[in-house]
Amino acid sequence: MQVEQHIWTQAKGWEAGEPGRMGDGAQLVLIFGSRSVLGQAALLDAVKQAYPRAHHLGCSTSGEILGTRVSDDSLVVTAIRFDRTTTIGAKMKVKCKADSFQVGEQLATSLPKEDLRHVFVISDGLNVLASDLVAGLMKHLPPHVAVTGGLSGDGANFKETVVLWDGRPEQSVVAAVGLYGDRLKVGYGAMGGWDPFGPERLVTRSDGNILFEFDGKSALKLYKNYLGDQAKNLPGSALHFPLCLRRKDKLTTVVRTVLAIDETQQSMIFAGDVPQGEYARLMRTDYEGLIEGSIGAAKASYEGVGSSSPELAVLISCVGRKLVLKQRTGEEVEGVREVMGDRTAMTGFYSYGGYSPFKSDSECEFHNQSMTITTFSEQ
Repeated sequence: MQVEQHIWTQAKGWEAGEPGRMGDGAQLVLIFGSRSVLGQAALLDAVKQAYPRAHHLGCSTSGEILGTRVSDDSLVVTAIRFDRTTTIGAKMKVKCKADSFQVGEQLATSLPKEDLRHVFVISDGLNVLASDLVAGLMKHLPPHVAVTGGLSGDGANFKETVVLWDGRPEQSVVAAVGLYGDRLKVGYGAMGGWDPFGPERLVTRSDGNILFEFDGKSALKLYKNYLGDQAKNLPGSALHFPLCLRRKDKLTTVVRTVLAIDETQQSMIFAGDVPQGEYARLMRTDYEGLIEGSIGAAKASYEGVGSSSPELAVLISCVGRKLVLKQRTGEEVEGVREVMGDRTAMTGFYSYGGYSPFKSDSECEFHNQSMTITTFSEQ
């Protein structure tokens, strides 16, 4: 595997020379940038011309990652040439959120299953029910095939996100690329690092990703009580208090973050499902814990490819972590570098959520407020 990386900024243009050294040899190009930058057709045309035979996969973000550098309003391009791996991909339009499960099914069935090693998926960040999408994908994939990836972002605006697959960026799109071959090794990990507090509470009333009640009482009122003076800044202030959701049939937990509130319905809308009958605890900011969480995800993904450094790591962290960490944001990426070593090319973005199993022996989950990492190497 060979990797070529470039970054474009408004101030400096292509900082390390224009893309294209790999040329026709590139098979897959990952493209991450702000929504405004992805709207510049000339930039995307230049990338397409530089790697004319490759599949191009990317999305809008809430921040871009290249190595240990975290930037905003840039374009990060990672071209990949595999030695013994091939790629096949597809995209689907999501007409409404309720179609997310079916879209996952259709994407999974569109990918040939013979020699399929891994599926990497990027979805719209606002118009998809991420948990349903994952469930649809997993239903029609072989048990040994894992799914990782993330949701596109839009800074801290939460207005419009776009995904691209071999064309112009589009809204309400999910794109998936299948990686084929027995020489590819893939690792993955996901971890949050938030600090749970208070008692577990039973979700007694919810509808998909809409939460109404804990223990028969208003969940929104509970959140407001904990937020105090910050309640007036909802839903933004809830980024500091995500929800830890314990699956009733599993030992694992997932993190859920608030996207919006509805005062009329006295409800809270989360980025992922909050099923009735499951247990939840509030969590609060733990700066050191967030950084340690990223390091933990890095270790799990590193171990997934063996005893040597992976050749490529794709980091997808959540915008809520970036907003909380602020000037310390770079520390979580630097922690990943310490685990991976200098040999590993690193790219990624800040998102509205990530898709990943916790580790090699677990199922794919949708994660909020977590760092998810996928590593790749060829034998």
